[in-house]
Amino acid sequence: MKVLSLKALTCALLTSISLLNTNLAFAEPKVTSEVVEVQKMVHLNNSTIDDLVTLKGIGHKKAQAILIYREQAGAFKSIQDLTKVKGIGEKVLADNKDRLKI
Repeated sequence: MKVLSLKALTCALLTSISLLNTNLAFAEPKVTSEVVEVQKMVHLNNSTIDDLVTLKGIGHKKAQAILIYREQAGAFKSIQDLTKVKGIGEKVLADNKDRLKI
């Protein structure tokens, strides 16, 4: 069995550390162009037109229709009630269900 001297072991360890540092020094940082869009929740019973138009498929006219419906029929009892508003169907509801709250 070969026994390494303390001097040889120290030399091997320092060489390994030196190589590791060299590789780290030349490593290029990873740059991504990923954009994370944060979309806030829209509460159907207290949202404004500005809040509603951030939803997919909801423009100014549909946002106004939501407010008028809410004024006339009262508070939404479920997210599904949004489809009771003229011009808003299942597709709009499905496209926005992750952002809607009562």
